[in-house]
Amino acid sequence: MRAEQLPHLETFAKAAELSSFTAAARALGLTQAAVSQRIQALEKFLKRPVFHRQGGHVLLTDVGHRLYAYAIKILALHREAVEDLTGRETPLAGELSLAASSVPGEHLLPQLLVTFQERHPHVQVRAAVADSKQVLSQVEHGQVHLGLVGQKKESTHLEFQRFAEDTLVLVAPTKHPLAARKRVTLAQFEDQPLIVREAGSGSRSCLEQALTHAGKALLQLNVSLELGSNEAIKEAVLRGMGVAVLSSRTVEKEVEAGKLLAIPISGLDLHRDIYVTWDKRRVLPIPARLFLDILSLTKNGHSKSH
Repeated sequence: MRAEQLPHLETFAKAAELSSFTAAARALGLTQAAVSQRIQALEKFLKRPVFHRQGGHVLLTDVGHRLYAYAIKILALHREAVEDLTGRETPLAGELSLAASSVPGEHLLPQLLVTFQERHPHVQVRAAVADSKQVLSQVEHGQVHLGLVGQKKESTHLEFQRFAEDTLVLVAPTKHPLAARKRVTLAQFEDQPLIVREAGSGSRSCLEQALTHAGKALLQLNVSLELGSNEAIKEAVLRGMGVAVLSSRTVEKEVEAGKLLAIPISGLDLHRDIYVTWDKRRVLPIPARLFLDILSLTKNGHSKSH
């Protein structure tokens, strides 16, 4: 008896990974109509839908998720067989889209990308830096595969995995009155003109949460200026416009050069975790899963991030 074969698995997998028939058609060199016809043929074979159609995007049904797990195994075995029998290696190709908030984007992502591209040079990587709120929105809307952020969000769709940690400190000019102190108290911090990041920033959220736990609120502090980037805030601090609370990673170079001070604040828990996040409704393409592998190595101390 002749075994039946699942049709068009490569087209199905590509559409699942890109959440779009149009994008899958472009990646495979087909027309959108051809992709739609192939998916319809697959669904006719299974007698069940594999995608929910939502405007210009598609999301997997429960059956689609189960089929995708088989599809990637079947396609991987196919590639392995071709390589073994022909001696021709098939380099991993494709795209990886990332978004990161300021601290992971500026201080962790560059080394991670070096490691990733050394291992997978044929994958095209697209990365952007924004604040945490914007990054989480891009992940939820399927605009990027993975997001790197310094805060979590309550969401039924998003999965978060910790891969690094961070500590915020008081940043002040070297000739500041608090310069001689190894730590400052919350009362001493409250009196200072404070420069803060914009709402939606992970570091601002960390500060607000720490203040709440200490029985305070940001509105009670002497906020003198709000700026949209860490670099702008450091420049304002250097010019004597106030102090700031930033990631210790952000000011490492300036502290080493003797331009700025990084002082811990007693009474505030300013430690936070750095996460990678993705949307559970969408499947992660192979490049994204391999990037997660590198983050796991980083978390376990086998890969160094600067």
